[in-house]
This record gives sequence, structure tokens and C-alpha cells, in this order.
Amino acid sequence: MPSKERPSVGLSSARAAELLELHGPNRIAPTRRRHVFVELLARFRNPLVLLLLAASGVSALTGDFESSTIVALIAVMSVTLDFFQEHRAGRAAEALRRRAGLRATVLRDGAAREVPTEEVVPGDVVLLTAGDLVPADAELFEARDLFVNQALLTGESFPVEKRPGPAGEQLEPEEALGVVFMGTSILSGSGRAVVTRTGARTAIGKIGLGLTRRAPPRAFELGTRAFGLLLLRIATLMVLFVIMVNIARGRPTLESFLFAIALAVGLTPELLPMIVSVTLARGAQRMATRRVLVKRLAAIHDLGSMDVLCTDKTGTLTEARIRLEQHLDPQGRDSERVLWLAYLNSRFETGLHSPLDEAILAHGEVDVGGWEKVDEVPFDFERRRVSLLAAKGEERLLVVKGAFEEILRFSSQVEDGESGEVRPLDEASRRKLNERFEALGREGFRVLGLAWKREDPRVEHAVVSDEALLVFAGFAAFQDPPKESAKQALQSLEEAGVSVVVLTGDNELVAQHLFAQLGRPVKGVVVGRELEKLDDQALLARVEEVDLFCRLSPNQKTRVILALKKRGHVVGYLGDGINDAPSLHAADVGLSVGSAADVAKEAADVILLEQDLRVVVDAVLEGRCTFGNVLKYLMMGTSSNFGNMFSMAGASLFLPFLPMLPMQVLLNNFLYDLSELPIPADRVDDDFLRRPHRWDNRFIRRFMIAVGPISSAFDVATFLILLHVFGGEERLFHTGWFVESLATQVLVIFVIRTRGNPLRARPGRLLAATSLAVVALAVALPFTPLAA
Repeated sequence: MPSKERPSVGLSSARAAELLELHGPNRIAPTRRRHVFVELLARFRNPLVLLLLAASGVSALTGDFESSTIVALIAVMSVTLDFFQEHRAGRAAEALRRRAGLRATVLRDGAAREVPTEEVVPGDVVLLTAGDLVPADAELFEARDLFVNQALLTGESFPVEKRPGPAGEQLEPEEALGVVFMGTSILSGSGRAVVTRTGARTAIGKIGLGLTRRAPPRAFELGTRAFGLLLLRIATLMVLFVIMVNIARGRPTLESFLFAIALAVGLTPELLPMIVSVTLARGAQRMATRRVLVKRLAAIHDLGSMDVLCTDKTGTLTEARIRLEQHLDPQGRDSERVLWLAYLNSRFETGLHSPLDEAILAHGEVDVGGWEKVDEVPFDFERRRVSLLAAKGEERLLVVKGAFEEILRFSSQVEDGESGEVRPLDEASRRKLNERFEALGREGFRVLGLAWKREDPRVEHAVVSDEALLVFAGFAAFQDPPKESAKQALQSLEEAGVSVVVLTGDNELVAQHLFAQLGRPVKGVVVGRELEKLDDQALLARVEEVDLFCRLSPNQKTRVILALKKRGHVVGYLGDGINDAPSLHAADVGLSVGSAADVAKEAADVILLEQDLRVVVDAVLEGRCTFGNVLKYLMMGTSSNFGNMFSMAGASLFLPFLPMLPMQVLLNNFLYDLSELPIPADRVDDDFLRRPHRWDNRFIRRFMIAVGPISSAFDVATFLILLHVFGGEERLFHTGWFVESLATQVLVIFVIRTRGNPLRARPGRLLAATSLAVVALAVALPFTPLAA
């Protein structure tokens, strides 16, 4: 393999293109895209459409070619219109999903280059760093403290260290220490590997798992599905009832059958899938213009329903421009010794580099000449510290940096900053160090502890058990100023009915100081050690009273999110770190940012291209807008549509003729559908956008029961006028009811689309124009040759 011979160069672009053609895209399940014409034909499998076409065929066989042509034409036009609207929406949504897709860093033509994960090919040299998802199965030829989570394959959540070594397809994942597998995540360290297998040939592909499993249907999806089935059941009963009654009254069987099917078509929400798809796609496109990429379209509705947003503070409430402000000895004096220890640890750390490490290295050049790295115990989110074993000649020094509480807990001695004297760390000294730490926290500083100890010159490896009997050296204090936009964004979210809950690993003093800077009162505080003592029931009772959770581990963040969900909240979580993936999965809607770790972006439903709460506010309002427009269609289908079809079925029982010809019913339904097509682009009331909304089947049923009869009342009035004023002549009756039915159905859109005064709530221009044009067409049709 070329890249194995020259791993420093990788593949050429030309060779990579050849291999992509040979092996195909790096997908576990190949995407089978059907031809557009095949997709269009698939729409004709709808049972109601098949019944209409069958009825059209029977009409042709009996010699009624006019009815046959009109019925077939309306059926084909309805299907075609539905198909092209949804197909266009699907293409737009797919384009947005590609923008949010993962990328991998590979060597091409001797240089590092980012490519879509799907374009990684066997022979590529991939560069792996903390936070990456491994894009394909690959053999390592270089690794530096590389730890991987491969629970996806083995079920084992503990980090596994990887290094060049045993490889081969015959080895189990647990044994193949020299192989990294597609879909596993890099926890710390870095490495380079040659891709050996891609797509379905990878270990994960062979066992039939995908990196992104299909999310279970959410409340909105289940609700629309249940509502559609309810109307289909009602339509089925109506069809059977109308056919039996009309045949019993001696009417022609074919005409009765066509009339019943036409009523069913008018009642069923056949446009619902298209309206949902188009509304979501338009919402996703509008959100993309606001720097929000939607990976899972149904998440748009979840955003609109969200009433609690959980987030860390760094980058959302703060500028994420962390600066090292102070480096203090245990007595609180400026200390170059503490800066030197911090710099040495960060300089040689090859595991997970945090913004705090970057701030230490950016603080200024520190002379660590002559010192070399021997070994490292990488940072992890349970220990909350990192240890570096460094050597200079015969001297061996273990430098430990991390959360102050952890460093102090494992220290047995303390160093005097001026004299360098080391003395035992007694309780009085511990108390003073804690007081100094708390004082720094109250000033808004984020604080790390530094400690060290000398090791035997023969020691070549560092392990976790070495992190004991340390000498406490001092404090590194950092500041991350509050984001100017955060105060207004928090207020906007509160006004929109979304409570913000902060879940952070920082201590409570720093977080409370930040809240004070933002002018935000703290409702309640819980720290990780308190949370650990609460069982699930106690946490359920407490979670409503708290908006600041501090010193949390990743598992504790997930517990808080699950508790909020059990309390009936729709919960969003905004996270960008390696440890945020479980919380992103646990939330109803997971939000991450474009600069996040691959693991976080893969777990998220929505990607923010700008780490700013104002973007979240825009996304929430857009989610409510899409929900509102889908709800409009459903409310129209349960009111005027339902009422008119019910009136027609009832009228057929008492009239000596059908109240409307089958093709008139179908034409009525087709034109009504035309008037509803612009609903996805309609305006939504400001009042509707001010609070979260959820799917509520009971509300829709109540609306149907209340408004449906009102619509029927207009039909009954028309029915009586046509019978008693105009004499009830059959053709005149058909025409009059056709015009009234279509006009009232369309015009009621302007009433139902708003909960306020219809005269003051301006509809979208396209919706207004289309609706009025359809009404005008309904009035004009009786005067055209088609009326004959």
C-alpha cells in the first residue's frame, strides 16, 4: 500500500480519487437513491389514489369517458404536485445535512487536509487527535498517549490505550491494540494510522451497526402519525356508510362508490407529509442563513417545544478567551516557580489540550531548556488532573496540574514560595489554602492547583498511583470575561419561556460570580458531591429549584437532564466537549457548535456555527414558527375540511340526488390543496412565538369537535337556500354547493391561521394571493366551458 511505504506523504489526490471509485464512499450502509421517476411512481401506491384510478378505469369501461378523464387527471395532478413539493424540500434538507457532515484530517500529497469522512479511502493516512471520531478501520504506525473509547464495539466504557502493535482482521477489537476502529472516539493523545478498511468492510460495518442510529420518533412525529390514522379510520367508516346508504336508496353503484371515495380523499390529510417536509425544510434553510445547521429535521419542532436549556458557561455565557491572570504560591504571592511548573506540564502534555493549557502557553515564554518528557498520565474527567514525568539529567520530576480540590487531596506537603522550604501539610494549612481558593473563586477566577514530587532517576513510567504524597506548590488563576451578548440572550430566552440551567465542572463560586456579572439571580445551587448523595426521587424533587449545578462529572450532567425530562420538561443541551456526548444523546434536542469535538457534533441534532446564545434564541423561534405552520394545516383539516365532508355525507342521505358530483368533490379538494401549499411560508403570530408549544392530540380533537359543526352550519344554510329559494334543481344545487363549499373552506384559512383578530393578523403574501385566486377560480368555473 503506497501510504504504508511513505506514511509521511500519504496518498496523492489522483490515487485517492481512483481508490474512492474502486471502493465507493466510506458509508456503512450505501445510500440507494431511486430515480426521480421511480419515486414519483411510488406515490401512486397510496390506497386512495389506487381506488380513484380504478374507479376512473371502470368509468371508462362503462362509456363515461368524461368522468373517467377528469377523475384520473385530478388524481395525477394531486400526486405530482405533492411529489415535486416534497422532492424539492428533500433535496434542500440533504444539502444542509451534507454541510453538517463530519470531516477527517488525512495526508494528501504530503500535506494535512480535511476531507468529508465519506471520501476517506483505504491507504489514506489519517491524523487523530483528542475529540475525533475514527473515520475508518486503520493500523497505527505512530501514537502518543493515545486513549480510545471503543464501547460502541465492545460495550466496555473504560479508555483503551492504543499503540503500534498487534493488528489483523483475525483479532478481536479488545486484542487489536494496534488498530483503531471506525466509530470509536479519541479521548486523549494523538496518532497517525493507515486506513485498511472503509464502509461496510469495517468491523462496525460487518456487525451491522451505524454510527448514527435512527432516532426514535418524538412526540410531534408520533402525534401527526396518530392524527393521520384517526382521520383515515373516520374516512373509512364514512366511505362504507355512504356506499351502503346510497346503494340502499337505489343510486348507481359506481357513482355512489366514486362519491364515497371522493369524500374520503377530501377528508384525509393527504398533504400532511408534504406540508411537514416542506415546512421543516424551509425552517432548516432559514436557520442555515442564521448560522444554524440542522442534522435531524424533526429537531426543529423539539427546539420549538423546548422549555429548559442546559448549557455549560464557557463559550456561551463567557467569551471563551481564557487568560492566565495570576500564578500564586500557597501564601498568595506571585510566583515564577508556579508559572514554571504549569508551563512545564502544559508544554509537554500530549493528551487532551484544554483552553487552560493554551492560556498557560500563551502567557509568555518560560525557560524549560534541558527538560524532556519521560511519560504522562493523561487528563480524564473522573480524576480531573494530568501528570507529567519530566527529566533533566539524573533528576526526575512529576508535575501534577488539575482541579484544586483533587490536587490538595493528594498533597501531603506544602512548599513555601519564598524560601522553597517544604513542610508537612497540616489541617490549619489546608484550611488556609481552601480559604485562598474560595477568595479567588469569589473574584471570578477559575483556579487550578499545582503540585510536584521528585521520583527515582530510574523511573521510566508514570501511573495514577504515583499521584500521591505530593508537594502543593500553588495556584494558577484564570479569567474568562462574560460575553456581552449573554445578558440579553438570557433575557430573550426567559421571555420566550425557556429556562436556562447551567451545568458546569467549575466551582460554584466562579459560576455565582459570573451570574452576578450578568445581572442574573441564582435560584439554587447544587454541587457534584451533593448530587452524588441524592437518589433519583430526591433529585426529581430538587431539580426544579436549582439553576446552577457545579463541579459535575459527565455522568452527573446526564442525570440532571434525565431528571428534568422526567419532570415533564422538553430539554435541550448545548455542549461541545468530548465528555458531552452522553448528555447530548440524553436531551430531547442536542446542540453543539461547529468548532466542537467530532464526538459532540456526531451526537448533536443541531450544529451552531456561532457559539452564541442569541443563535439559540433564533433557532427556538424558528422551531416554533415551523410547528405553528404545521398546526395550521391540521386545524384546517379538522375544521372546515372535516365539516364540509361530513355535511356532504349527511346531505346524501336526504337529497334525491348526490349533493355534489364525485369529480366536483375531487376538484374541490384539489383546489383547496392548492390554496394550502404556501402555508409553510406563512407568518406566525408573535403571541404564538412567545412560549413553547407541544403536540396536543386532546386540543386538536376538541378543536375538531367545536369548529367542525360550525363549518357544517354554513353548509346546512347553503343547503336550505338552494332547496327552498332556488328550487333545488340538481345542476344548480351541485354548482351552488361547489362554489360555497370551496369558498368557505379557503376563506376560513384566514380565520384559523391566527388566534387573534383575523383582520389584524396579516397572512403571508403568497398564501393570501393563492387563496384569493382559488376563490376567484371557484366563482368563475361555472361560467367556463368546463361547467358543461
